[in-house]
Amino acid sequence: MPSPIIRIDNITKTYGPLTVLDGLSMDVMPGEKLALIGPSGSGKTTILRILMTLETINGGHIEIDGQQLYHMPKAGSLVAADEKHLQKMREKIGMVFQHFNLFPHKCVLDNITLAPMLTKGTARATAEKRAMELLDMVGMTDKARSMPAQLSGGQKQRVAIARALALSPKIMLFDEVTSALDPELVEEVLNVMRRLAAETDMTMLLVTHEMGFAHDFADRVLFFDKGRIVEEGKPESIFKNPRQERTQTFLRKIIAAGHRV
Repeated sequence: MPSPIIRIDNITKTYGPLTVLDGLSMDVMPGEKLALIGPSGSGKTTILRILMTLETINGGHIEIDGQQLYHMPKAGSLVAADEKHLQKMREKIGMVFQHFNLFPHKCVLDNITLAPMLTKGTARATAEKRAMELLDMVGMTDKARSMPAQLSGGQKQRVAIARALALSPKIMLFDEVTSALDPELVEEVLNVMRRLAAETDMTMLLVTHEMGFAHDFADRVLFFDKGRIVEEGKPESIFKNPRQERTQTFLRKIIAAGHRV
């Protein structure tokens, strides 16, 4: 059996008196497609932000690809990671955000090439060639010189996916990537993600309220509530035959709201 590419061991995350993650432990295997579902405020997005080092942890340990994320070895013991270590670890992970986070003053091509050129020293010609390949994958080659303000929400999100892929991460994180989109634009983004899942061996973690997509996309589904994993399993068992009453209640509300599961 291969080792987990992500190993989360007893982590806690608090904001003052509020506990967002409560002794959370979970493993993710290389190439696994994982859907994180649950009510708002259950800790799902916080996990992604912690993996991307946009938030820190209050306790516990995280390993990415066999290396500690928030700690590093020094003089025979583990100490808090410095910025150089964190920067190196970030290169293994890409993240696509709910609200795109494109640089508004840079064209599509520059949005994608900036990180490889700055963090890896990639030559502009090489970075642009790779960017055009990625834009072709997400169906956006004709918008390479467009500014973000000229794009629809779905187009912005497809550019954001291409930008995250430009650093060739081993792990991709998707945080509610369709929730800010008009309904008719959702499918074009989901199609890009379906293609990614089918054609690459990247490990992918998806936080979503699109239950039908989570069912089709994921190898495993984790249901979160109050900073803990309440239930996990194959999509078919979670969506069609959930064991926990909390999961059943959540899915009933989702179905009542008109969502497919």
